[in-house]
Amino acid sequence: MTMAYQVLIHTPLWVFALLAYLVWQGIKAMQPRRSPLWRALIVPIVFIVWGVSRIGFGHQDSAWPLAAWMAAALALLPLGVLTPRPFDVDHKTGEIIRLGSAFALIRNLVVFSLQYAAGVIAAIDAGDRAVAIIVGRAISGATAGYFIGSMIALLLAYRRKRTADAYDFTAPAVSPPTM
Repeated sequence: MTMAYQVLIHTPLWVFALLAYLVWQGIKAMQPRRSPLWRALIVPIVFIVWGVSRIGFGHQDSAWPLAAWMAAALALLPLGVLTPRPFDVDHKTGEIIRLGSAFALIRNLVVFSLQYAAGVIAAIDAGDRAVAIIVGRAISGATAGYFIGSMIALLLAYRRKRTADAYDFTAPAVSPPTM
């Protein structure tokens, strides 16, 4: 119990704020929702920034952490591109319309937990520090790669859906009047 307490009190406050935000976003994603494109990009950007921030240029004695980061990012980038989450576009407002799903909450918690665990292990256990740093960088790279890929997939699908609407001559030019 003392060790868990020590881990918690030595965790920076921003980590708890980030966890709260990711849980909040995950819970919101369980309900059908509409959002502008920029808002749909916030969580991917948070994970990309967090992943890139862990590279630690100039703060490592070995090239292995950077190599692990790069390999993991390149390995998961295609997964992000090839597994887009479905959505529709409201062609009048340009908003993204998504069905509710627990996927985002589970994904957010898994990625956060992996990042947090690697950070804790690197901070507490000097014997496992080198391995934890390499694993932590691989997790960060995988996270950044996946979310870069998912952002690419989202932006390409959004552009394709918006363009398809511009060339859809079967849709009425004016909506029919409501009675």
